[in-house]
Amino acid sequence: MQKNLLIIATGGTIASNKTKKGLSPTSTGDDLISQIAGLPEDCRLHVLQLMNIDSTNMKPDGWMAIQKAIAENYDTYDGFVVLHGTDTLDYTAAALSYLIQNSPKPIVITGSQKPMSHPYTDAKINLYQSILYALDSGSCDVSVVFGGRVIAGTRSRKQKTRSFDGFTSMNFPLLARFQDEEIIRVFPADKPFGPVRFYDHLEGNILSIKLIPGMTPDFFRLLKEQYQGIILEAYGLGGIPNFDRSYEEAIFDWIHSGKILVITTQVPEEGCDFSVYEVGHIYHNHPLILEAGNMTLEAISAKLMWALGQTKELEKIRELFYRRINFDC
Repeated sequence: MQKNLLIIATGGTIASNKTKKGLSPTSTGDDLISQIAGLPEDCRLHVLQLMNIDSTNMKPDGWMAIQKAIAENYDTYDGFVVLHGTDTLDYTAAALSYLIQNSPKPIVITGSQKPMSHPYTDAKINLYQSILYALDSGSCDVSVVFGGRVIAGTRSRKQKTRSFDGFTSMNFPLLARFQDEEIIRVFPADKPFGPVRFYDHLEGNILSIKLIPGMTPDFFRLLKEQYQGIILEAYGLGGIPNFDRSYEEAIFDWIHSGKILVITTQVPEEGCDFSVYEVGHIYHNHPLILEAGNMTLEAISAKLMWALGQTKELEKIRELFYRRINFDC
């Protein structure tokens, strides 16, 4: 049975070529697809050149453009492959996981560490395996295919700047891995029940702040007029300085003014637990504070934008934030 895939090209390293000022995305999606040989004969590929940017310049309105392209073509195609730069690929994968939920059709995001034009590129194998994964009947929802790994869209993290295994699955098993052309399912995902759901609103008025030793909490007061939500990257399992009460007072002033606070950890693996140490215990299970558990910063950021885009009521934001979506928590 013939399957139709839509390839959505957005630029990135995979589409880049050398210029006098460094690598810049100048190749089109059609250029990239023309380099891929050996695809199944029952596969038809169509290319949509949505944008051609370095992913450093990707913003929430770019995520919405990708969502809109998939929504408008959802009934026409059996799956989707998004070609994307690696620097913000994990943010886009997380954002699409919240903007497109319960999808029985696969939405695969990929890119490369070296351009397609490079003699030792990883672009060909990543694109080839992404297409194979999108064609497979067991694939669904948003995922990242990179370096022979298949990662849930909310769990991907760029861990290396140059190596071909640049992306890893944070605090969650791989969904699958490739052995040449064979897909080996590691954590099979059940096909969603019910219709796919598309969401059209994000609220990008949030900020992530990483604690460093000696830092004062003045930023809460200075940022109150500008931002609706803060993601606070605490130490270890969730430690926040308590040598005096300045952080406690600033945090409670922030949340009691109607602002949103998510507390996570700076440590990449194993997540946070505010119940363990005295320096975090006061914030544990507080009804006005969201605890991020072992979610990635990329997923926290995208999920908070999505939740704020649906409602401004804290109780509803809390319910949405703690709802498990695409293996995120």
